[in-house]
Parts: sequence; C-alpha cells; structure tokens
Amino acid sequence: MNNSGSTVGDSKVKEEKPSKTTTNRKIDHLEICCDDNYDVEMSKSTGFEDILFVHKAAPEINFDEITLDTQFLKHKFNFPIFISPITGGAKEGKKINKMLGKIAEEYSIGIGVGSQRAALEDSSLESTFKVVRENAPTAFVAANLGAIQLNNDYGLEEVNNAIEMISANALVLHLNPLQEIIQPEGETNFRNLIPKIAKMSKELKQPVIVKEIGSGIALEEANKLVRANVAAIDIAGAGGTSWSKVEAIRANQQGYDVNSRVGELFGNWGIPTAYSTLEVSLLKDKIEIISSGGIRNGLQAAKALAIGAKLVGIALPIVRLSYTSTEKQLVNYIEQFIQELKTTMFLVGAKNLDELKQVPLAFVGKIAQWLTARGFNLQE
Repeated sequence: MNNSGSTVGDSKVKEEKPSKTTTNRKIDHLEICCDDNYDVEMSKSTGFEDILFVHKAAPEINFDEITLDTQFLKHKFNFPIFISPITGGAKEGKKINKMLGKIAEEYSIGIGVGSQRAALEDSSLESTFKVVRENAPTAFVAANLGAIQLNNDYGLEEVNNAIEMISANALVLHLNPLQEIIQPEGETNFRNLIPKIAKMSKELKQPVIVKEIGSGIALEEANKLVRANVAAIDIAGAGGTSWSKVEAIRANQQGYDVNSRVGELFGNWGIPTAYSTLEVSLLKDKIEIISSGGIRNGLQAAKALAIGAKLVGIALPIVRLSYTSTEKQLVNYIEQFIQELKTTMFLVGAKNLDELKQVPLAFVGKIAQWLTARGFNLQE
C-alpha cells in the first residue's frame, strides 16, 4: 500500500485515516457482528473434529458427581468458562456488559471487557465498563487494551487506569495485526512489542494475559511470551469470528475498497484453534492457557480442556444473545454448554477436569498432518 495517503485508482487507501472515533468503531463492530445479514464467521474449521475421544461403554462414574470447578490465575471458577473480551465504550455495550456481568457472577466464571481505550480517551464512557464489576463483585474480571497501544505512548499509568476502572483481576493485552492492517483506522507498528509486554508484566501487580483475536498463537511466539513473564495466553485461534471480515465490511461501507478486498482475501487466515491450543499446551507447566476461537459447544470445549487449556473462551454466540435476546435465553445457552461438557466427560469416564486431561485421545486427519509437518511427536 502507498504510504503517501494517495489513492489507488478510485479506491482510498488506509493511510488516509478516517475521522471516526473509537466509540463509533465499537458501535460498528457490535452492529456488524450481531447482524445476520453479515457473514463474519470463518469457513475454516477450528480443527477439533480431528481430535477424537475414546468412548467408554462402562464409564464407572456417577454423572451427578461430575465437577467442573477449576482455578485460573489463583482465582476459583465453578466452571471453566471465560466470556471473552466483547464490548464497552458505547452506550449499546453497557446493556450487554450488565447482563454478562450478572451471568459471570451467577455462575462464578470469568469475563473480559472489550478494549478500554475509548474510556481512557473519554471518561464519560467509563460506566459502560464499570457496569461489569458492579454486577460481578466477586467474579474474575479482566481489563483489556490493545498491545499496539504500548507503541503509542501508553504506559503504566494508562494501564493501571484501565485496571482500576473495573477493579480487574488481570489485564488482557490483545494482539491483532491482521485486524489493524485491514481496519481503515488501523495502527500497524508492531515493532518491539514483546519487550514492552515483558516490562508491563514485571511492573504490574495484576497478571498479564496475552490474547490473539482470531488468528491463533504458535509455539514459537508462546515461548517468547513465557520468557516475557506473561501469566497466561488466550490463543484465540482461527475457526470462529473473522475480524478481517468484520473490518472488510467496515472498509467497504466507508469506501476503502482496497482494504475491503484484502480483508476478504484474508478472511480465513490463521492457525486453527485446536492446532494452536495443542502447540501452546506443550508449555502448560509454564503458563496457563485459555482456548478460544470458534468454540461453540461443550464437546469442543471438552477437547480443548483435555489437551491442556485451563479455560475455554466464548464470544460471538454470547454477544449475539446479549444484544438480541433475553437473559433467560442466555442462561439457557450457558446451561446447555455445561450439560454438553459434562456429557462428554461422562462418556470418557472423567469425573473432574484433572481426569479429563488424562483420557486417551486420537489425532487424525489434518491435525495429525499439521503436527507432523511442524515436527511435533504425535505420541507425546
């Protein structure tokens, strides 16, 4: 792309920064993701279909005694579920965050807010984030900022302000290079971010979670994050929401035709969630793992947990229900998800999550090919 802010034919290029505010961008994201007229999900699979459990015809456990409690970053969870960072920074997000905060508290699960940059720029928007903690006084709540902001003069003061805004238990720093390159307002200087993440991890009292937003994290980068003293990784792999597609839609709406076409081309870019979870799980003794990205049911969740994740993250189905449906419908979704997870554990004879990590698995098809091509030992 041209760096001069010129045009290519009749198409604008992204270096001509549009004037839309951070708040307007958040509204765009919410409306696009919740509008059935837009296709924002990848056609690429998460890869979990190629991880197979070995069925136990005689599981030798009582279904009613299956437990799902776990600990993540020294915080007790009743269920291994994390409501992935979703929204905030706009009045539309406040209603959603209130509902999700109540759900997180009721089920004693985790919740991450959307990027808090908008509220750091405009304090009148803080209430759209604070409503989470107001409704989830004891739940695990994670603050959230784009890691790229560490290259834009954000330092310890801004990060602490984001954490204090919601009395957060942890900070999510999200990595989104593909989204930024497609986004008309995108910021693309990702140079030297890991040393800055390392510095922030050392200076903060709260643990740092580094999260991708839909393209996954490979073992090589996970190793760098371990050395940067990051407490947890949310791999957020490919197979769910495509933020490249979301930004392509926004770019098309604003007349940024080049960005829109590039966004469509890279709409399925990334490491499938199952593959990324498996790679990072090789470091599970050194770092805690959240598996997210297209996890839509308890069977997929069970596979993610069996291969090393501490929690599974869910975003798009929950934000859509929060935006368009009732709290009862959202509760029904969570209850079904939990029942599916427990059913899987019953059928493999695992009465708790520790036992689930010990059950036999078979890796077949494309995931076996990926692991072999990447040089991993399938038996290990």
